[in-house]
Amino acid sequence: MLLSGNVLSTPIKPLKTLVTSSPLRLPSPPCKKLAKLSAASSSSSSASTTVLQPLQPLIPIWTEFSARVSGEWDGFGADFTSAGCPIELPENVVPEAYREWGVEVFDWQTQCPTLASESGDRSFFYKLIRLLPTVGCEADAATRHSVEERVVGNLENGALAFGYDSSGCYVAVWPRAAGVLELEHCLVAPGNREERVRVVQLVKVEAKEMRLAGIKVFSEQWYGPFRNGEQLGGCAIRESGFAATKKVEVSEVVGEWQSTSTAALRFQAGEKDVFRELIEDRPQKSIRDEVDLVALPKQLWCLLKEKNVGEVSAEVGWLFDHDHALTSRCVFLQDGRLKARDSIITGSCGAIKDMIIICVSLHCHFS
Repeated sequence: MLLSGNVLSTPIKPLKTLVTSSPLRLPSPPCKKLAKLSAASSSSSSASTTVLQPLQPLIPIWTEFSARVSGEWDGFGADFTSAGCPIELPENVVPEAYREWGVEVFDWQTQCPTLASESGDRSFFYKLIRLLPTVGCEADAATRHSVEERVVGNLENGALAFGYDSSGCYVAVWPRAAGVLELEHCLVAPGNREERVRVVQLVKVEAKEMRLAGIKVFSEQWYGPFRNGEQLGGCAIRESGFAATKKVEVSEVVGEWQSTSTAALRFQAGEKDVFRELIEDRPQKSIRDEVDLVALPKQLWCLLKEKNVGEVSAEVGWLFDHDHALTSRCVFLQDGRLKARDSIITGSCGAIKDMIIICVSLHCHFS
């Protein structure tokens, strides 16, 4: 199975001068010193010197990634069908006032406290907290509906692969129930380090076929250093529900796109270390059509389709500005194994605008 990641791109028009930009190198975040992982979620530092030696050049990038991804991320999240239709929240969690008014509720208010280790062995942890819907400013006293934890690294590792960039973007492959993978694409707004989206593709692996079974979307903003979800933005939150809002125009997404920067990484079959830094590489072109493309709100899209014979590409994109998009891809063999070869990360931009993009491709193999 092959994993690829984020791409910033813009459609090709009559060529003008392009400006090349390295993958996602954003300013430092507002947070100062971040808390360390607890013993329950931190990785051991007893690894041998021979194991740690190859990782030493990556530590500065990991430190930047840690500073930018760690903190309290609050916002809203929603579930969608494989066709991009929003799924209404269960009736038993919707306030009676909404039911009486006939108001459909599709969005959960969410918290996502996130912490990446600052030193030593790399470790990554977050909680996804869903809050019960409220009416008006009752949000300040919101009640938790569910809490889900994810860990990468150490003995509690739950990921098959984790590719990261110093900007705070990452791509993770999570095995779930038998025959089900979750592909999580975290994309940070190029012009605002405190804004990000996370799109999770639920993929079912049946026989030698892979199909998109559902989509989860989270729109989040940074509210401060990591506090393990103890602080809630409440009515001060800068996000709002989005599931039923207008979807991205497909005509703005299809066509040929040109990257101006690229990064790549390699996953070797049988490797135990799931962490990989995205490394700068050559630029690329990509062509996207309407087949299997799923339009989503917040200027997002995703798709799952055959790329080459025997390969399936899972893609997520964010049209953050006209002719400028950030995309993330995972490429798999059709039986659900990550492809073991070089991956490509590419930044793209249209020929009309000057700055651009980031494309992250992550390829790895697992049994």
